[in-house]
Amino acid sequence: MYLVVEQLLNGLQFGLLLFLLAAGLTLVFGIMDFVNLAHGSLYMMGAYFAATFVAWTGSFVLGALLALGATLLLGIALEYVALRHLYGRDHLDQVLATFGLILFFNDAVRLIWGPAGLALPLPTWLTVPVQIIPGVYYPAYRLMIIVVALAVAALLYLVVMRTRVGMLIRAGASNREMIGALGINIKLLFTLVFGLGAALAGLAGLMQAPILTVQIGMGENILILAFVIIVIGGIGSIRGAFMAALFVGIIDTMGRAFLPDLLRKVLSGAAASTAAPALSSMLIYLLMAIILVMRPEGLFPAAKR
Repeated sequence: MYLVVEQLLNGLQFGLLLFLLAAGLTLVFGIMDFVNLAHGSLYMMGAYFAATFVAWTGSFVLGALLALGATLLLGIALEYVALRHLYGRDHLDQVLATFGLILFFNDAVRLIWGPAGLALPLPTWLTVPVQIIPGVYYPAYRLMIIVVALAVAALLYLVVMRTRVGMLIRAGASNREMIGALGINIKLLFTLVFGLGAALAGLAGLMQAPILTVQIGMGENILILAFVIIVIGGIGSIRGAFMAALFVGIIDTMGRAFLPDLLRKVLSGAAASTAAPALSSMLIYLLMAIILVMRPEGLFPAAKR
């Protein structure tokens, strides 16, 4: 029982990290109609910035804030210098251009930080276990990820659904030509949306950095899951990204935790350990395929306005 609770919390934590990545991706895709394969590179850069700034300042919180700001500025600069010239172009052009950016960022990281991975140590106050319920202890840092991600999700919902900027974002998703005709600076709006997406990706990267090694290409595999999430939830839907990310995070985590024991009944130990992660991924992709066939707009499509 305790193990199930712990793995559910791990799935919730992983799902919320996926939401931070997928939310920025679905905003850019749904509003700007832009396919950005380099979104995972911004996730990677957030992790590298965090490792660097924490080492420079000696403070985890200050380093994380600086990394978040640096990723935001990087995203704005990237949109202004390169990506805005691809708006309105064919999706194939966007895919090829942003794939080139993946290669650029990987080589830039190799040049600046070297090929070896980096570690981001946690402060002592985040390494202690916290008692969730009697008999169940959970790492303080993973608990902090859950709290921060839920707070960011709530703030993002309020911004998109309850503010004038959010109204413009939703209007831009529905009819960008009309809000441009009304005198809204559509280029500035797109820059803000892309910067917000970059900041969310950077936040996911810097929070994942102490759990995994910060390394070149770390954003590429997780980007695939982010695309799966926006397909399941619905392109342009923050609510859809949130719900789908929780589904995917819990399915992936529970599958990796419990499938090996089930598979050992018919396979050897080594084969079961190898097959379990692949089977978990297959279940997620099967869910995506079923939704594409039965409900191609996603489970929670963005409201039409």
